[in-house]
Amino acid sequence: MIIERFSQTVINSGIFRLYIATGFFATLIFFVVNAELFTPFEMILGTILITIILKGMSNIMLSLIISLFSLDNKRSEFDFKYNEEKIQVMLNELSVKEVIDVNKNLKKAN
Repeated sequence: MIIERFSQTVINSGIFRLYIATGFFATLIFFVVNAELFTPFEMILGTILITIILKGMSNIMLSLIISLFSLDNKRSEFDFKYNEEKIQVMLNELSVKEVIDVNKNLKKAN
């Protein structure tokens, strides 16, 4: 669940779309500047292939980010929160028992 949320955040951030769009426009500029060296078919084919390659590289980068994502920090954070809640519940029970004991002692004194 953590990895799914993390990967969705990375995908929704648009960094990979920006990466692919930058590569696409850089390829177009390259072919326009060097138009006398390439035919229109080569330009279109080159732009399409470069865009496909960049999309593949962005998917590889995403999979590496996900596979290298460390869950140790998240696990310790969840353990801390769980233990904190558990301790709070125990303190609440103790204070309730304390109040009950004080009330019993007051009734016995009266």
